[in-house]
Amino acid sequence: MSDFNSQHNRVVWCDIYVSDLDRAVAFYRAVLDIEVSLETFDGFRFAILQHDAGNGGCLVPDPEQICTHGPLLYFNVDGRIRDAVTKVQEHHGQVLQDVHAIGPHGWRAIVRDSEGNRIALHATSDT
Repeated sequence: MSDFNSQHNRVVWCDIYVSDLDRAVAFYRAVLDIEVSLETFDGFRFAILQHDAGNGGCLVPDPEQICTHGPLLYFNVDGRIRDAVTKVQEHHGQVLQDVHAIGPHGWRAIVRDSEGNRIALHATSDT
């Protein structure tokens, strides 16, 4: 995590709970168009979402914790929101609210990931 991230952002990391780690890795790679790396620590297998100096997160196998309500995580898909929504459906996700404007704050779509978690995809335009 970069110094900028730890000093200026309120949300600095997220754990996204999944029941099928390999399926979730394929979903997030395709929808976010980023690298998702499989890791093992002390015999525990999980996956890290590519984040460079920005906010990060990981996919954690724990089906008991999958969230269909509660806080809504927004993921950046700027410049490709419609493509990202198409990838949701192709990778075992579900579109709950298609791409729509959110006032001066850009555009979003609310989806369920391949594991049943509710997330938002965000972009500054609808393309």
